[in-house]
Amino acid sequence: MTQTIFMVGARGAGKTTIGSALAQALGYQFIDTDLFMQQTVQMSVAEIVAQEGWQGFRRRETVALQAVTAPSTVVATGGGAILAEENRHFMREHGTVIYLRAPASILAQRLEEVPEEGQRPTLTGRPIAEEIMEVLTTREALYQNAAHHVIDGSANPQQVVEQILAVLQPAAVK
Repeated sequence: MTQTIFMVGARGAGKTTIGSALAQALGYQFIDTDLFMQQTVQMSVAEIVAQEGWQGFRRRETVALQAVTAPSTVVATGGGAILAEENRHFMREHGTVIYLRAPASILAQRLEEVPEEGQRPTLTGRPIAEEIMEVLTTREALYQNAAHHVIDGSANPQQVVEQILAVLQPAAVK
């Protein structure tokens, strides 16, 4: 197995933390599309959104997603990458999609405990817990639709990585 593994889920789901640990466990390379995009354009997510709007950001996100897709790579996608049907289709066609699912309360708690530096702008202007609830409500079906495997992302990172490794193993190896 040397395909691309795509990590999808809301902000705070652990895509970067778990994706990085998973890549290490598999001996894969790890790429975070938000980080890749920021390094490529030399702007933060907030700056891209301020200059180009969310539509411009989402276009860049699609380009970044396709640019980093490679064998033996774990890709942490932006939380909204699944909004574009093109991206959902691309990920399903070019690798295995893991949806890290966690309740809104856990996501909000994680985001409040460890605010991201240069954190992307709020989508709704509301408190983080309310925003997360709204985002999950509108995106849950899209995450499910994109995913080959849905994993409980609320456990500790090591347990989550073990769950993912278990579902990635071919049935013959179990």
